[in-house]
Amino acid sequence: MTRAAFALGLALLVPAPTAAAQDLTYALAPMAVALDTYVVEGRTEFFDRRNGGNIVNTAFIVTDAGVVVVDDGPSRRYGEELRAAIARVTDKPVVKVFVTHLHPDHFLGGQAFADVPVAATAATRAGIAAEGMAVTENLYRLSGDWMRGTEPMEPTETIAEGEQVVEIGGHRLRLLPLQGHTDSDLVLLDETTGVLFASDLVFHDRAPTFPHADAAEWLAALDRLAALDVAVVVPGHGPVARDGGPIAQTRDYVQWLDQALRTAADEGREITEVIRMPIPERFAGMALVRDELARSVLTLYPALARAALPVVGN
Repeated sequence: MTRAAFALGLALLVPAPTAAAQDLTYALAPMAVALDTYVVEGRTEFFDRRNGGNIVNTAFIVTDAGVVVVDDGPSRRYGEELRAAIARVTDKPVVKVFVTHLHPDHFLGGQAFADVPVAATAATRAGIAAEGMAVTENLYRLSGDWMRGTEPMEPTETIAEGEQVVEIGGHRLRLLPLQGHTDSDLVLLDETTGVLFASDLVFHDRAPTFPHADAAEWLAALDRLAALDVAVVVPGHGPVARDGGPIAQTRDYVQWLDQALRTAADEGREITEVIRMPIPERFAGMALVRDELARSVLTLYPALARAALPVVGN
């Protein structure tokens, strides 16, 4: 999806009333999920002026060499509060930040870590360079004062192509550059603790989003994740789990949506009809499922409908 189309997708979300100035704190509360490993769970909501974009899971690992951060959040304020929350857990310095992909809730806290190496894949760096300002401007409108002083910062280090292992302070981190949710989705598996930082390739009890998605690639990536030996799954959105349930749930939803949209296109259904199609009962408890279905149809269905049109001969 182009920068303009992604911005339009964000614009479709209706801002809620802004929080009072004195209420502008995320009150981040790191939760221990494994040895040395902490997650800050976001809300399963859309961006708005009440939550300030606090809809993402961020995480950090306290290693012998210092703290490794996985994603830095949706605003400068969030990044600063995340760094303060880390300091309440440990006096060790932050030594590395990994940005998993180009969506703004995962990288717009970067100003708070300007003194630290921030690593991402080449495609993510390029995507942030191309789209960062546009999505930042949209989040200013959606989240209001929470975004004060926020500017997009491109990661400073490029992660080499291909799967690799890096060791930081006694933690063996396997980096898996995959794709599907976007054209570059970085997953980290801490082989020392068995914690999988799955980024937005995995959602849990929250409907997946598709602004830059490719369903076939996403399903292949989820198959790769399902084959890993993990003890804890940290999804990009939704609660942490101690089994592979979120991976299976996300795969089930992506496969259902892809097949349902292709079937509708083959049958020549109008987009307004597809938006209202029934949602299987097994997905009914997902947060935002009806809203995300509508957004996904608007994003994905036009191309599928065009591809299904009969070929007219010369």
